[in-house]
Amino acid sequence: MIEVININKSLFFGILNLNEFSIEYKLSSKREIESKGKEFLIRSLLNDNAEVCYDDKGKPHLVNDPRQISISHSHDKLAVIVNEHESTGIDIELIRDKVLKIKHKFLTATELLEANEDVEKLLIYWAAKETLYKIYGLKEVDFIKNLFVNPFTKHKLGSIIGEINIPEFKESFELNYQILENYVLVYALKKL
Repeated sequence: MIEVININKSLFFGILNLNEFSIEYKLSSKREIESKGKEFLIRSLLNDNAEVCYDDKGKPHLVNDPRQISISHSHDKLAVIVNEHESTGIDIELIRDKVLKIKHKFLTATELLEANEDVEKLLIYWAAKETLYKIYGLKEVDFIKNLFVNPFTKHKLGSIIGEINIPEFKESFELNYQILENYVLVYALKKL
């Protein structure tokens, strides 16, 4: 039901299968499954007292705990990442060709050429930009003008460089991605 991946001693994430979770805990409401699933996964990763609050921009934080977290869910998967040292981000996306219709809304001209019609690659770009957005944690971000992903060769798992470029915030990050069955997962590895 839960898969936990330890990247290093200060960075780890977990993925919860919401379908299995809902059956085991006899839940049927989508909202309740996601809410209770998030609590369950966070407490499983950290401890039974772990509690999440959200700032005025909607970014999640742990109550009375300096570690940074990020949360993502898509269909029957929920992912939570914990970083002990810096702001973090994670995004999980079900692989669907729906991304072909919206690619022009989040990719630069260079990124559009690079990804072409490759649905998995487009979703890696999308999830990478979502991850960067979550790291930044503030609103008013244009995915085309402020978030950039360097060209990459797609594999089942790999590393890419993403950049947040806003006048008051310019940072680059190493992001890891994985293609897991019918999902794409991207998470922040470290600030460069």
